[in-house]
Amino acid sequence: MFDYETSTFLLAGPVKMHPRVIKSMLIPSINHRGDFFKEVIKETEELFKYFFQTDGKVAIITGSGTAGVESAISSLVKDNDTVLSLTNGNFGERMATVSSLYSKNVIKQSVEWGKPIDLEMMEKTITEKNVNIVTVCHNETSSGIANPLKEIMKIAKKYGCYTVVDGITSVGGIEILPDEWGIDLTIVGSQKCLAAPPGIAAVAVSKNIENKLNERNIYLSLKKYLKSIEGNDTPWTPSVPLFFAVREALRMVKEEGIEQRIKRTAMLASATRDAVKEWNLEILPPLEYASNTVTAIKYPASVDDKWFRETLLNKYNVVVSGGQGPLKGKIFRIGHMGITGWQDIEAGLAAIEGCLGL
Repeated sequence: MFDYETSTFLLAGPVKMHPRVIKSMLIPSINHRGDFFKEVIKETEELFKYFFQTDGKVAIITGSGTAGVESAISSLVKDNDTVLSLTNGNFGERMATVSSLYSKNVIKQSVEWGKPIDLEMMEKTITEKNVNIVTVCHNETSSGIANPLKEIMKIAKKYGCYTVVDGITSVGGIEILPDEWGIDLTIVGSQKCLAAPPGIAAVAVSKNIENKLNERNIYLSLKKYLKSIEGNDTPWTPSVPLFFAVREALRMVKEEGIEQRIKRTAMLASATRDAVKEWNLEILPPLEYASNTVTAIKYPASVDDKWFRETLLNKYNVVVSGGQGPLKGKIFRIGHMGITGWQDIEAGLAAIEGCLGL
């Protein structure tokens, strides 16, 4: 019987939270414009810089990861910009959809879900279509693939393109170096590798892009957030409890060490892939592009998605993700990011074996 308090929680996000993070939200009402909360904002931004591994400013937005995506794109893209949106999953598609709201010239370069971005096609499109902005989702949780972001950035920078990267399920779980790789805007959401509750997005803004930002909206204007963060403030009323939760989760990352968290996540991913191999099942993306934060596994032909995940839930008290879009009913996904530990993976894998009779 499912018990949410004791379940083995292996979603691709939101993810398991530590009691420290949960307890940090148990606070009375405070003045969100007072000196005490300004210190909270100041520490949170500094910790986010460590999390992103950046020397640039970080805008902290009360809103989901998608709010961060729209804030980044709307604050950079102008009507006549030519935007190349690289897509091979649900979240790359979302970046293309958002881009089309702010530019009349959006080129969507799509490949099959689970296949890596085509670098040759990308370079050809940039040169032929005079592209000046590139958007891409680094780690596609919808298909369990980590795109070759470093190589994508090299091509984009070669032709002087500005870049917007959805790092929502990679920052803090997979190597990504915004400053070194030349990423202009990098986005995270609080409920993924950070292991905090949903509801906070953060955008790392490179020093080279600050003066290029425009104001095409009110609530999601990066310029407003960057101006406010200089005074350790927010432009609009923030979700105070979520700030405390995010600060505590970031403190835990700092205590563990960002490199160690990425290393641990990679080890959990490797163990999961080894189990899949032992089961004679197939991972969706090519192994060299398999994500370290979520593993997408193809169902055996005889297994029904609804039956499988309901059985895992009700008999074994284990929660995993199903497929999305064209992959709905064809795959299941195991999340192993944030504070997920060996005991979680061991319990989850054992339950899957029992459920499938492996």
